[in-house]
Amino acid sequence: MRFRAAVLRSHQGPFTVEEVALGAGPADGEVLVRIAGCGMCRTDLAVRRSAGRSPLPAVLGHEGAGVVVETAGPDTGLHVGDHVVLSFDSCGHCRNCRGAAPAYCDSFAALNLFGGRTEHAARFTDAAGGGLAPRWFGQSSFAEYAVVLARNAVRVDPALPVELLGPLGCGFLTGAGAVLNSFAAGPGDTVAVFGAGAVGLAAVMAATAAGAVTVAVDRYTERLALAERFGAVPLRATSADLPGRIRRLTDGGARYALDTTGSVRLINDALLALRPTGHLALVARLSGALAIEPGALDRGRRISHLCEGDAVPGLLVPRLTALWQAGRFPFDQLIRTYPLAAVNEAERDCDEGRVVKPVLIPAG
Repeated sequence: MRFRAAVLRSHQGPFTVEEVALGAGPADGEVLVRIAGCGMCRTDLAVRRSAGRSPLPAVLGHEGAGVVVETAGPDTGLHVGDHVVLSFDSCGHCRNCRGAAPAYCDSFAALNLFGGRTEHAARFTDAAGGGLAPRWFGQSSFAEYAVVLARNAVRVDPALPVELLGPLGCGFLTGAGAVLNSFAAGPGDTVAVFGAGAVGLAAVMAATAAGAVTVAVDRYTERLALAERFGAVPLRATSADLPGRIRRLTDGGARYALDTTGSVRLINDALLALRPTGHLALVARLSGALAIEPGALDRGRRISHLCEGDAVPGLLVPRLTALWQAGRFPFDQLIRTYPLAAVNEAERDCDEGRVVKPVLIPAG
């Protein structure tokens, strides 16, 4: 079958919307999904800075959602017509996958970032028959269709706006999962969120839904206004004595902090804003060495890196959609939709901070 997809052919060049070909339908355990919408994530755009480790040309996109149009094998657990949110790939059989920690799969980087699954790789080509990289994050969903393993697809209520649900598979999953899974924050807890982008604002919404007191730090006034709307106390990243201000707002220091920026200065500020035994979690990949200021890790404070919000997507995605239906996780307010043909405009708006979460609509 042939369909349209946004192809990235070089690390510096634009996306081109092209006709691509799928040489064979889904194999055993896979499903074919007609994509209704796909979020654009910073991880997609980080391919440009991957030093060639992420193979090109490729169809990127890993926050897809859509409708199942074909299934293969008796054990997919899905049916034609099911609405699904697609999430990251994992092997399913390593120790961490068996231990309900698929985000820490032994093969996570290989499957999602650096080439994908090698099985059936050659079936995905451009219109001239040239090979495209194996599926990005098991999806390659900047396209009208995607073939995915059924274990990476989460069935959702068909009454939900499926075209907007894709970011629940990664960006919103990461921020909300940090609060609900990693921190298990609840009423009376205090959470400081550094960076009010898609991940950070999802964390703010989840913390508010959990009953925690939340402080949000960012450099953009518009982002801070959104954080305040979602229940956080806003603070500019350039505020004098930022750790001291957070400690005063949180009665002696935040119990939890989440950094989405990768800024060494803000990471140190976050540590210094914690109360004794507080926990700082990082989700951004650092671009250099992390120098910790003297005293920042004193008194039982700790720092860790989280991947995909410590989530099992099949458990967290339904929880987030239920919160949305209850009016307690209004993620749709962060989304701006673009037709697939406007993929380069969506990237520019994302890079320049004009949009929190772009979502590409293949039918647009």
